[in-house]
Amino acid sequence: MKQVLISLCLILFFFHSYGQLEYPITSKIIVTDSYFDIKVEDPYRWLEDDTSAQVKEWITKQNELTFSYLKKIPKRKVLKNRLEQLWNYEKIGTPFNEGDYTYFYKNDGLQNQYILYRKKEDKEEEVFIDPNQFSEDGTISLAGISFSEDGSLLAYSISEGGSDWRKVIIIETEHKTMVEDTLLDVKFSGISWDGNKGFYYSSYDKAENSFLSDKTDRHKLYYHELNTLQKNDKVIFGQKQKFRYVSGYITKDQNYLIISASKATSGNNLYIKDRNKENAELIQITYDFESNSYISHNIGDKLYISTNLNAPNKKLITVNANAPQAENWTTFIPETENVLSVSKAGGYFFAKYFVDANSKILQYRYDGELVREIEFSGKGNVSGFRGKEDQKEIFYNFSNYITPRSSFKYNVETGESELYWSPDIDFNSEDFVSEQHFFISKDGTKVPMSIMYKKGIKLDGKNPTILYGYGGFNISLKPSFSVTNAVWLEQGGIYAVANLRGGGEYGKEWHDAGTKMQKQNVFDDFISAAEFLIEHKYTRSKYLAISGRSNGGLLVGACMTQRPELFQVALPAVGVLDMLRYHTFTSGAGWAYDYGTSEQSKEMFEYLYKYSPIHNVKEDVEYPATLVLTGDHDDRVVPSHSFKFSAHLQDKQTGSNPILIRIETNAGHGSGTPISKKIEEAADVMGFVFYNILN
Repeated sequence: MKQVLISLCLILFFFHSYGQLEYPITSKIIVTDSYFDIKVEDPYRWLEDDTSAQVKEWITKQNELTFSYLKKIPKRKVLKNRLEQLWNYEKIGTPFNEGDYTYFYKNDGLQNQYILYRKKEDKEEEVFIDPNQFSEDGTISLAGISFSEDGSLLAYSISEGGSDWRKVIIIETEHKTMVEDTLLDVKFSGISWDGNKGFYYSSYDKAENSFLSDKTDRHKLYYHELNTLQKNDKVIFGQKQKFRYVSGYITKDQNYLIISASKATSGNNLYIKDRNKENAELIQITYDFESNSYISHNIGDKLYISTNLNAPNKKLITVNANAPQAENWTTFIPETENVLSVSKAGGYFFAKYFVDANSKILQYRYDGELVREIEFSGKGNVSGFRGKEDQKEIFYNFSNYITPRSSFKYNVETGESELYWSPDIDFNSEDFVSEQHFFISKDGTKVPMSIMYKKGIKLDGKNPTILYGYGGFNISLKPSFSVTNAVWLEQGGIYAVANLRGGGEYGKEWHDAGTKMQKQNVFDDFISAAEFLIEHKYTRSKYLAISGRSNGGLLVGACMTQRPELFQVALPAVGVLDMLRYHTFTSGAGWAYDYGTSEQSKEMFEYLYKYSPIHNVKEDVEYPATLVLTGDHDDRVVPSHSFKFSAHLQDKQTGSNPILIRIETNAGHGSGTPISKKIEEAADVMGFVFYNILN
């Protein structure tokens, strides 16, 4: 039973001095929570109220301090200019076909948002949707698109200020005219068309108090019939039983409705319904949320299901739709030592494997015959290999940490690839090195890490280095090119990416080894990665910065509080930093598979309390120079995590290393951020790192 004791004090904003900086005093309003008879103080609970005038005043004062500091960094202007110069090249996305048109995204260089173009046969390309027209500052973005099977209708979603809440607009594609009123308050949803009659989508009940922080805990699948009011949309699934994530889609032949329901970010129950049978029942395929399974394809009543049930690295199975349970499954593509994902196009399956953080792709016929392994120009990440059944030419992308993304056209019959588009960018990959190493973590586990730097750099332990990690939610860090990282490398910096446990690089076992009461493995991996870089003279603590976003922000927060002497700079961005309360906001309760919660058991509470960043900031410790990053409209990881962590650090920091928080306004968790804001943030971050490493 949780008991809360509150002692009030006057909220005053004034300044105190630490070293060269004067921080706004953050008032303490002591709130005491009791977990299993252990009392935990939370003096900055008031910063959780995103509707409060006092919180808004606090944000203003913190930003004033931060931006005044950042603007005085001598190197910042040079970095910003180079970022703008390097970012300013034409970028074209992978084409895809819908109806009579070929669609593709393009950005001329510094446009805040990519524009969706289309082209019909040999006619001139035309602008189809230009998100830059949605708002002057680029903070309203195109968040997703879904065409009807014949391409005549499109439902597209928009995000305002980076929020996960979406508006859905339906248009007739030929003349780009709106079909009906906009759908509101849609969250974490795809859109699956039912012919041209309507579509399935998912959402939560509308927030009652704050749409930025109110808990969203019951996800439902809806059906929207065109030209009817949204308030009349029928709940298809999720009304009777509570699920945190629900999705539904119709197979390409329109014969089956597939529903996936989850209580957390890992593990789902899968259901199928035959749409051709009157009063057909919803048949359950998988149970107890023991696996992640989805239907990749069907030919008539033959289903192809990708699953990690009894196959941690995944396999593709076949089964009859009339008896789809696991006891009837037949293996189609077996599990291997590498993690499998599957796509299809042109009458083939493409088995995509992640081999030590690099792509490997095999092409299969629908009868299971292996056609070929597809060759690429080097090691890196390959995406694409998707398309319609009748397409004989499809597209894929290739990139790695030092090679900008290029597009290729692939003939599914001959296996021949040809370059479709490559960027004209002022960056020469040949001037840089990308290495992969394996280091040994604290418990003896071998962990991969990629290290990038400019040729000719002397490995003498004096190189400014950024170590990046994530380590959670079964997400794999795949090689990809970044303009920001390219500028860092040009300036003589080293950039390293560690593929930590908790991610998806080596399947379910690798993921599970970084969850709940094994979460410390992730932090140990990251610390070991830093020690490897130091041991092998890439850098040393004085020149080392650590960076991570979201769950990676937790990673940075935990490591900098556990080993503050190991790092010179810390960059926790949009991080989960209050591990005792994360599950009480927005969709946070769905993250319990990875984290556990403070309320589930005394053992779990004690484990979380031991590493929770805001609860482990101590007096008389010099923490690294820290730039906390968040957005005031982040409704995924609410910004109060970052607010409270910054307040604790500013209050207790010893020494002169700065503790600053950069709060982007009208911005969310990162999705849809306009290019102008990305450049400003990148210049600030790199400037902060260089200044605090080299001075």
